[in-house]
Amino acid sequence: MQIGPYQLKNNLIVAPMAGVTDRPFRQLCKTMGAGMAVSEMVASNSLLWGSEKTRRRANHDGEVEPIAVQIAGADPQMLAEAAKYNVDQGAQIIDINMGCPAKKVCNVMAGSALLRDEPLVRRILDAVAAAVDVPVTLKIRTGWDRSHKNALAVAKLAEGAGIQALAIHGRTRACGFGGDAEYDTIAAVKSKIGIPVIANGDIDTPERVKQVLDYTRADAVMIGRAAQGRPWMFGEVSHYLKTGERLPPPEVAEIHRVLVAHLRGLYAFYGEHIGVRVARKHISWYTKGLAGSAAFRQAMNQLQTAAEQLAAVDEFFAQLASRGRHLTYIEELAA
Repeated sequence: MQIGPYQLKNNLIVAPMAGVTDRPFRQLCKTMGAGMAVSEMVASNSLLWGSEKTRRRANHDGEVEPIAVQIAGADPQMLAEAAKYNVDQGAQIIDINMGCPAKKVCNVMAGSALLRDEPLVRRILDAVAAAVDVPVTLKIRTGWDRSHKNALAVAKLAEGAGIQALAIHGRTRACGFGGDAEYDTIAAVKSKIGIPVIANGDIDTPERVKQVLDYTRADAVMIGRAAQGRPWMFGEVSHYLKTGERLPPPEVAEIHRVLVAHLRGLYAFYGEHIGVRVARKHISWYTKGLAGSAAFRQAMNQLQTAAEQLAAVDEFFAQLASRGRHLTYIEELAA
C-alpha cells in the first residue's frame, strides 16, 4: 500500500476517531502492527488553532511516519489554510473528512453532510490539493442516505482533483453506525477508479478483513471501533493474512502490560488531571468481557488519580492471572 511517496509496511490503517486516535493511541497501534494511523479530526476554523485541544491534536512528537492528519470543515479556503497549518506542524498526509455522521459536524455542513453538494466537494478537493505539497486523501461514506448513494461520483471527483487515496465507510450518513456495513458500493468504486481504495466499516476480525479485501478488491482496510481496547488486533490480522491461521488470544499478562503502557502514555500526553479522565474509556474497552470487569469498570470511574487507576488495574489483572494466564474474554457476549 502506497500513498504518494510513502510506502506503508502493510495495508492495515487505523481509522480517525474523535476522542480516540490521539498520539498515544496512534503510536501504540503502529507499534502493534498498523501500517498507518490517521489523527482525530482537526477543525478548519483558524480561531480554534490556538486551543489546547487543537495543539494536542497537532502534536506528533516521536510519532512513527507517515504522519496523517484529518481536517474537517465546509469552506474550501479555510480547509486549504488548515491543511497548510497542519503540514507546517509536521503532517505528511492530509486527510479530508467527508465521512463523519455526527450531528454536531453535519449540522455545520461538514463531514458526510458535504456529500449532498458535489460542486462544493469539488471546490474543497481542488483547494486543499493545490494548497499543499503532501499527499491529500479523502474519507467518505457511500452517500447521504440509501436512496442517494453517490460514492462513485465523489470518487471520480477525488481522482480528478489529484486525491491520492480514498477511504469509504460502507454506510450512508443517515445510517450513522446502525445496521450492517455494505461492501458492494466499495467494490463498485474500486472497479471504476485508479487511485487506492480503503474499505471501512464493521471490519472487526481477521477473517472479516480477508473477506472484505477479497470481495471489494480494495487496496487496504481501515479499522476503527474494533481496535478500541484491542490494539494488538493489527498484529493478529497481519499474521492471519500471511498464514491463514489465527494467533492465540493475548495472555492476561500481555493485556495488562499493553494497558499500563497505554495509560502511562495518556498521563504523559494529557497531564494527570485530563489523562485520568481520558483513560477511563480505554480501561473500559480493554477490560470489557473479562471476568468481574463490570464491577471493576464501575469502581474505576470513581478514581481521581493516576496512582489509584494504576493500582486498581494491577489488582484486577492480578486476580485474573491467579485464575490462569490464558484467561481471555469469557464474558464478551454478555458484557
